[in-house]
Amino acid sequence: MRCKFANALVAATTIVALACIYALGSVGSAQAPATSKKPVLVELFTSEGCSSCPPADALLAQLGSRQPIAGAETIILEEHVDYWDDQGWHDPFSSAAATARQRDYAFRLGGEVYTPEMIVDGRAAFVGSADAEARREIDAAIGAPKAEIHLSWDNAAAGVAGNPPILHIQVGRLPATADRTKPDVFLAITESHLHSSVLRGENTGRALDHDGVVRSLTRIGAATSQTDTAFSSQATTKLNSDWKRENLRAVVFVQDPHSRRIFAVASIPF
Repeated sequence: MRCKFANALVAATTIVALACIYALGSVGSAQAPATSKKPVLVELFTSEGCSSCPPADALLAQLGSRQPIAGAETIILEEHVDYWDDQGWHDPFSSAAATARQRDYAFRLGGEVYTPEMIVDGRAAFVGSADAEARREIDAAIGAPKAEIHLSWDNAAAGVAGNPPILHIQVGRLPATADRTKPDVFLAITESHLHSSVLRGENTGRALDHDGVVRSLTRIGAATSQTDTAFSSQATTKLNSDWKRENLRAVVFVQDPHSRRIFAVASIPF
């Protein structure tokens, strides 16, 4: 079923500390593999309290794992909203930050707030379980110009206990459509292979699986248009003890602050 949006907005908890500008190619770094496919960001706003959401969750997982669209590298974000939490089941992955992000999309795109909602590259929104529409919009997004993002982990101190992973980020020249803007640069930490046994609410008795769940989403800076390097920095990531590192990915994307279109996106496993 579709549902109303929540009134309360809570700022996202920042778990990323920015550091100084760095030079790529440093010794002791693990880099994201090169790909000839065009990266496309697919976001799903969902909730374990919504009986219409499990098919959309499954579709998102398939898009991320099977990569069914030729020419596209589908990068997924599963964002659990909190406005279902008072309907009998508190979603353990929900956040007010996800609700706020979805409300912002509704304002920018002129749509409604409901679950499940899928958004492709910040420009196309539709019912999250619509397989054919998802494939069509991902295919259409391949043609949009995007900047390249180079990601790498600095593993020089990886063996020292307590040292958080350091992610190096470099964004190339933004497409011409980004001119006259200072796009936001975001870092998301996602976790896959998550499971829940729902005890109450619309999904009572169901065992639910999730991939690409957003554990944190943080704005880490602003990109610069009309330069060969739009953004260059490093981020120190702090991981919660209950997250399984082998199931985590870092996703970096550049987004227009007004239209919300995606100018660049890339991901790397931990």
